[in-house]
Amino acid sequence: MIALARKTLVHEWRRFIPSVFAVGFSGVLLAMQAALVLGIFGSAALYVTASTADIWVGYPGTQSVNFGRTVGRDVEMRLRADPDIAAVEPYVWVDGDWRSGAVGAEAGGGVSVYLSGIATDASALLFARLLQPWQRLRLREPGAVVVDRADLHQLGVEEGGVAWINNHRVQVVAAVDGLRGLGGVNVLASLATAREIGGVDLSQGSTYFVARVREGASRKAVKQRLNQPTASFGPHEAWTAKEFARRSQRYWMFDTGAGAGVLFMALIVCLVGSVVTSQSLKAVVAASSREYAVLNALGVSRAALGRVVVEQACWIGGLGFVLAGAASAVLLSLATAYRVPVALNTSAIVACGVLVAVLSLLSGLGAMRSLLRADPATLLR
Repeated sequence: MIALARKTLVHEWRRFIPSVFAVGFSGVLLAMQAALVLGIFGSAALYVTASTADIWVGYPGTQSVNFGRTVGRDVEMRLRADPDIAAVEPYVWVDGDWRSGAVGAEAGGGVSVYLSGIATDASALLFARLLQPWQRLRLREPGAVVVDRADLHQLGVEEGGVAWINNHRVQVVAAVDGLRGLGGVNVLASLATAREIGGVDLSQGSTYFVARVREGASRKAVKQRLNQPTASFGPHEAWTAKEFARRSQRYWMFDTGAGAGVLFMALIVCLVGSVVTSQSLKAVVAASSREYAVLNALGVSRAALGRVVVEQACWIGGLGFVLAGAASAVLLSLATAYRVPVALNTSAIVACGVLVAVLSLLSGLGAMRSLLRADPATLLR
């Protein structure tokens, strides 16, 4: 009887095409929603994931990277004294107001930006995955900044153009891809430029200190040593890069209204997908009701018929998943080309595939349930 399911799909493919498209549509909805969730909230940890630092040290209880508070310079000394730490860098965060016109002029302005002051050495850790050596070299120029290419229009400036941050003149020396963040426009500058714009004196410390652990050393062990209470240094807390990235993402995903709204929309997408798939498979089973009734009247057990429907649902789910994968790849390429924040990893793809399979199977069982309970004589009328 199982061969009947495949033969029916081949010879009556026109009847099953709508179900395949329905499953594919559900898969595309799930995949794109997952990609948007990962892309949007992944950008909250951009500062961590775009850097190669192993340890981040900031003010105790910091919920997200953009909520950092000043940490004293004595904490930097504690980091440098640890035998398993190979390199330490300060990170200065400044909330700024970007104006594309001259100070006092009417043109442009009023854009809130996150100014990151970073080291300009060729081997620096911060934003090492985004910046090229020549771009770091250009940041050594007074007032030089780097922005995301997609933010140029919003900032009202072109690459090489001049603007003002907190009434300090800056020049966009380079534009990169992948710097767009969550909640504001990211601007990179040297530590000296950021401190000048933010009015932060060197003796006041930095927003964060990041460190690279020596090869072979345990990141968790270093973090635990740094978190041991001591009265010799100012308040601070250490996290591994992975922990701090997840901490920032969880805050924006679960502790903010924006996160709750996106997650609620993801739930609605799952419900819509399940309803569309269920109704489509029910229509297929209903269209074949007379054939199933004849087989039942000829002595084929209802359990055997149920297995036929289940295999059909699995084949439909598999074909729909392939269709969803192809369509999602095209949509993700378009989103990337237009710099929409999307990201999709292996875990998300597997989860979407499992959801599509479960939806198809449950929908097939639900569609067959009422049919198997019906009287064959009633179905043959």
